[in-house]
Amino acid sequence: MIDTRSKLVLSMLAKETKNGNYKIFELPDIITSLPRHYRMDKSAVVHILLHLERQDLISIKYEDDEKYCLAVLPYGFEILENEKPKYYKEIKDKKNLNNNFLIVFCAAFLGAFLGFLIFYLIIKFLPK
Repeated sequence: MIDTRSKLVLSMLAKETKNGNYKIFELPDIITSLPRHYRMDKSAVVHILLHLERQDLISIKYEDDEKYCLAVLPYGFEILENEKPKYYKEIKDKKNLNNNFLIVFCAAFLGAFLGFLIFYLIIKFLPK
């Protein structure tokens, strides 16, 4: 499992390198392609690139100062394809929560009603 920033960098690289072809990237280009609230400095991007390479998600052919020649490996593409957005999981969890609430509410209401009915019948038919 990779974190959000690494996934953003990987998806940006995957868009640029189709079919596993190598391409030259400059660090400032990678940084500016990220969404504004996920931007980071050069050392953080280098750290992410090395982490992705250790995880066998990308292959770095060579690196010069701020230029990297790299390609996304098939496992990297697979990670991006198999990852479902969180939005769908949250909707499914919310539906399950609503269904569970309805079941518990009905069971509690039925239990209270039956308890009151039994109490009423005991009081009504109990000899005085």
